[in-house]
Amino acid sequence: MTLDPPAPHAARPRGHRGRLGPLPWIAPAVLLILFVVLWPVYEMVRTSFLRVSTSGFVRGSAGSDKYRKLFGETDLGHVLLSTVLWTVAVVGLTMVLSLGLAQLFDQRFPGRRFARWALIAPWAASVLMTAIGFRWMLDRTAGVLNTAMTDLGLIDGPRDWLGDPATAWPWMVAVAVFVSLPFTTYTLLAGLQTVPAEVYEAARVDGASRWQVYRRITLPLLRPAFLVGLVINLINVFNSFPVIWGMTQGGPSSDTATTTVFMYQLKSTDIGESAAMSVVNFALVVVMVLVFLKVSGWTNGEQK
Repeated sequence: MTLDPPAPHAARPRGHRGRLGPLPWIAPAVLLILFVVLWPVYEMVRTSFLRVSTSGFVRGSAGSDKYRKLFGETDLGHVLLSTVLWTVAVVGLTMVLSLGLAQLFDQRFPGRRFARWALIAPWAASVLMTAIGFRWMLDRTAGVLNTAMTDLGLIDGPRDWLGDPATAWPWMVAVAVFVSLPFTTYTLLAGLQTVPAEVYEAARVDGASRWQVYRRITLPLLRPAFLVGLVINLINVFNSFPVIWGMTQGGPSSDTATTTVFMYQLKSTDIGESAAMSVVNFALVVVMVLVFLKVSGWTNGEQK
C-alpha cells in the first residue's frame, strides 16, 4: 500500500511583526536620534524666531528680527574669519603631526607601549580641565611660564599671554592640537596596521625608495582612515568650546571668540539672537561637511 505524502501546510499569513521587517529593532535608535538630535535642532530654530527674556520667558514672536540683529553685529565678520583660521590651523597641524606619530608608533622601538599609553592622557583628561590648567600656567601673576622665563632672562617681566589676542591665539591652537592628537593618531595608526606587509615587501623588491613607498603605497591605502580623522576633526574643532572658553572666554571683547563661543556670549544679552547664531553655526557645519565629502570623492557613502 502506497502512502500519499502529507499535504503541505498552508502558508500562514504573516503577522504585523513580519510586515514591519527590521523596524522593531531599529526603532529605539530612531527614537533616540529624534529625541537627542532632531528635537533640539527644532527647538533651536523655533527659539531663533521668538523674543525670549534673559530669564527664559517667551515674550512673543520676533519674526526674522533676531537674524537681522545678528548679521548687523560688528564683531560677526571678525568672528567668522577667526573661526575659519582657527579650524584650518588646528586641523592642519593635528593631521600633519598625527601622520608622523602614527608612523612612529607603527615601528618597533623600546618603550613603544609606554609611549602609546602616554598619548592617551590628553584624550582621557577633561578638555576643560586641560584648558584651565594651561590658563593657570600662562597666568600673568602666578603662572609658571612667566616665572621660569623671567628667571632665565628670556623676558623682562611678566606677560599677559592670554590678554593679548596676538599671543592668545597661538597658545589656544597649541592646546587644541594637544587634545586632538590622540584620537587622530590612533585612527591613522589603525589604518596603517591594515596595510598588508606583502605590499611593502613587493615595493622593496622592485627597488622603491622609502619616500616612494610612503607616497605611492602608504598614503593611498591610508586615505579612508585619514578622511575619517579629518572629517571628525573638522566638526570638533569648528564647534570647539571648552578650549577657548576655559582659556580666554573669547575675550577681550570677542577678539578670541569663534562662532560657538560668540553664540554663548550673545546668550547673556539676547537668547533669541544666540539661537539665531546657533542656527547659522549648524548650517555652516552641514555645508562644510557636505562640501568636503563631495570634494574628497565620498559620494553615496562610497569613495570613488
